[in-house]
Amino acid sequence: MTTRRKIECWLTDMDGVLVHEGVALPGAAEVLQQWKDQGLRYLVLTNNSIYTPRDLAARLQATGLNIPEESIWTSALATADFLHSQKPKGTAFVLGEAGMTTALHEIGYVQTDVNPDYVVLGETRNFNFDNLTKAIRLINAGSRFIATNPDATGPSADGPLPATGSVAALITKATGKEPYIVGKPNPMMFRSAMNKINAHSESTGMIGDRMDTDVVAGIEAGLHTVLVLTGIADDTEIAKYPFRPNEILNSIGDLLD
Repeated sequence: MTTRRKIECWLTDMDGVLVHEGVALPGAAEVLQQWKDQGLRYLVLTNNSIYTPRDLAARLQATGLNIPEESIWTSALATADFLHSQKPKGTAFVLGEAGMTTALHEIGYVQTDVNPDYVVLGETRNFNFDNLTKAIRLINAGSRFIATNPDATGPSADGPLPATGSVAALITKATGKEPYIVGKPNPMMFRSAMNKINAHSESTGMIGDRMDTDVVAGIEAGLHTVLVLTGIADDTEIAKYPFRPNEILNSIGDLLD
């Protein structure tokens, strides 16, 4: 753990910290500019594996946040990084969208439904019964089960949507196999992000809006943790947990000097 004054690199969550339902949150643009002016390295992290970093950069640009794609680290990229370290040039059957399939393509993975090394589950709006059945049979036949993140639901303007964790639970029920989850709250996602920007835990801060993913993973990775109250967490939610972040702020704008 370190004090904020000694932080040289920042990892920040996206939804609930920088943006909310497609709108930039107050202070987000100014904090990003301050980091740039001060020469601080940073990455924007998201458990969402649907979009590529280029897609997300364009979406953020539409909200007024100028974040280059190389400053975005998704659970899909973290998953690809993990698989490359485990089995370079392997094979995978993917339940997911462009963010996940592109990340695997870029590390040289072959995507196949014939005896793959892994079944990889990412966020998707397009899974169907046939692909779920195929995934279940492949896992039962010996393919290892990987999921990008544990989130059971995701937000939408109309209310919660079933997310990766819900689909993973269905597959686990059918196979008896739990997935290895790479994204938050696995601190591995933070470690892979820090490797990308040559950061060290002693001088890195993590900003998030969730106690159950952002803060706990930040603590386990040895980071300075900042919880903002512009997303999921409020005083009632914070009180449920036996751990505490280093700082609780109303918004990311409170980081401005």
